[in-house]
Amino acid sequence: MTKRVVQSAHYVRTQRSGGNGARRWCGPFLFALFTLIGLAGSDACAEAVDGVDGLAMAGAFAAQVDKRLDVPEREQAAYAARLDAALSAAGQADPAAQYVVLVDRSATVQALFIYWRSPDRRWHFIGASPVSTGLPGTYDHFITPLGVFAHTTANMDFRAEGTRNELGVRGYGLQGMRIYDFGWVTADRGWGAGGRSEMRLQMHATDPDLLEPRLGQRHSKGCIRIPASLDRFIDQHGLLDADYELAAAHGQRAWVLSPDRAVTAYPGSYLVVVDSMAAARPSWANWRAARAKVPRAAAGERASNAAC
Repeated sequence: MTKRVVQSAHYVRTQRSGGNGARRWCGPFLFALFTLIGLAGSDACAEAVDGVDGLAMAGAFAAQVDKRLDVPEREQAAYAARLDAALSAAGQADPAAQYVVLVDRSATVQALFIYWRSPDRRWHFIGASPVSTGLPGTYDHFITPLGVFAHTTANMDFRAEGTRNELGVRGYGLQGMRIYDFGWVTADRGWGAGGRSEMRLQMHATDPDLLEPRLGQRHSKGCIRIPASLDRFIDQHGLLDADYELAAAHGQRAWVLSPDRAVTAYPGSYLVVVDSMAAARPSWANWRAARAKVPRAAAGERASNAAC
C-alpha cells in the first residue's frame, strides 16, 4: 500500500501561464536524481512544480464546502497528533506528502477533518465539516470502526443514482454523488448482545432534505455520512484518489473519476477514524443545523433505518 501511495505522488500539475493545469509525470531520471541527493523523489518533484497546492486548498475548501466547522488552532494541532498516532499504529509513521481524511466518531463531536501532509513532513489543517457515524441501538447498526482504511481500486467506488427507496429516502444523496468504498471491515455490532462482524465501510453524501440536516450527531448504520458539498470537494480534487489516478495513468479504466476533475498534486489514500471520547460537545462542533428538526420527524426517524 505504501508503495502505491509513493508511486502515485509522482505526477504533478504543470503550471503554465494561461494553461489548464494539465498533469505530467516526473521522469525516471528526475526521480533517481532526487533519490540520490537524499530527497523523497515524489515530494521533491511535486514541491518544485506545485509547492502551494496544499496551502491553497484551504481557501478552496472555504469557498466550495457549505457546511464547515471553525476549529481552533489548538484543536487542529491536537487532531494532527491523533492522526499521527493512528497512522503510526497502522505502520505508516512517515507517509509521503498527501491529503488524509480524519473522522472523530465521538458522539459529542461527529466531525471530519482534512489534513495535508506537506513535503517537509508537517500536517496542515485544510478544513472540517460535521458528519454522522454509526448509531447503536437498532438492528443492523454498527459502531463505525476505528483505524486506518485504505482507499484503493480493490474496492471500486460508484456514484449515486439519486433514486428514493420505499420511504422516499435517497440514501446516497443526489444523483452523481460519489460513494467512497473502503471494503469489508470488522466492526462492533450495536444491537443485541453485541460482538463483532463484517460491515461494508463507505463514506458518502446522504438525503439532502431528511438526513443531511442531522449531520453532527450519530445517525448512520455504520458508514460515514458527509455533506454533499464536501463529497464534491473530495471528488473534484481527487484528495483520496492516489490509487485511482495511478491506475488511470497505467491505462486502466476508472469510470468513476470525473472527466473535469482538477486533481491535486498530492492525492492520498487514507481514511482515519479516531475517537476523542470528548465528555461534552466542543463549542466549535456545535454546527447550527446538527440538532435541527427535519420535516416530518417520524419519517425522518424511519429514514435513519433505511439508509447507510
